[in-house]
Amino acid sequence: MTEFFQSLGLTYEWAWSLATLSGVLLIALPLMLAVAMIIYVDRKVWAAINLRRGPNVVGPFGLLQSFADGLKVFLQETIIPSAANKGIFILAPIVTFTVALAAWAVIPFDAGVVLADINVGLLYILAISSLSVYGVVMSGWASNSKYPFFSAMRAAAQMISYEVSIGFILVCVVLYAGSFNLTEIVNSQRGHGFGIVNGYYFNLLLFPIWVVFFISCLAETQRVPFDLTEAESELVAGYQTEYSSMSFALFWLGEYANILLMCSLNTLLFFGGWLPPIDWAPLYVVPGIIWFLLKTFFFFFMFSWVMATVPRYRYDQLMRLGWKVFLPMSLLFVVAISGWLMITRYGGAA
Repeated sequence: MTEFFQSLGLTYEWAWSLATLSGVLLIALPLMLAVAMIIYVDRKVWAAINLRRGPNVVGPFGLLQSFADGLKVFLQETIIPSAANKGIFILAPIVTFTVALAAWAVIPFDAGVVLADINVGLLYILAISSLSVYGVVMSGWASNSKYPFFSAMRAAAQMISYEVSIGFILVCVVLYAGSFNLTEIVNSQRGHGFGIVNGYYFNLLLFPIWVVFFISCLAETQRVPFDLTEAESELVAGYQTEYSSMSFALFWLGEYANILLMCSLNTLLFFGGWLPPIDWAPLYVVPGIIWFLLKTFFFFFMFSWVMATVPRYRYDQLMRLGWKVFLPMSLLFVVAISGWLMITRYGGAA
């Protein structure tokens, strides 16, 4: 895109700046639209599983319900508790929203369709996603209320616990792909299953790791059954209790942007990204971005399905699953996969 702007007579510096800004807008604006639509899809899936109708009044089939809700919170009054730390209270939702958007900079939607195709894209995502805990902790502490504060303590323990397992799972994927670059990781999955299947999910060593990764994504994004930070029955609404208006909306936008990010990571790391499920020439006629979006939507449907059917864990069960089950499993698979690769790929060489 930089070359396009240079062809219009701009200097390299201006062309690069405009190209970068255009790339950011091409990702951020559709992402915000996608967040509005997946909230609608989320509610429709819950309604269908509970034998209800869901949103069906505002717009055709209720499609404009999310936009109506957004307009409502935009017009509401912003209320800041008198005892709150006002600076941090206002900054917390901004941090959550900004961090959620920043992670998308290295997500490849198709071959070459990525804002920043850096060599350490996976490390970048791990680093950026780990910052999302700060928005929750800041909001809980700044609210000066016991329920948000309990939520902040829970969030800090929960998100850090499951990031450890996610980190070892990513090590397994990197070992197989031989790269931290997300584009290279997707390309390494081409014809992975006997030259037929595009994706690591076909691999008997990596499929259990994907199951652990998917469940860890639910915990990392505070989705049911791991929504201990927002538990309405215990903490009213957790860290969001004292928030209203656009600050509340920013939390929701950031939360759903993170959910979409985790769905896209499932697609990129284990299910072939923009590649068709089967390495068959006619399937490549479909644009890669369509395959990417379909797979991401499938994982979001699984997120909604789990939320509508699985009851919430107790906090001790949550911590036990993270530290006593997932962490030993992920460590075991790092050893197993590295040993398997040493034997099969490197011939046992030291």
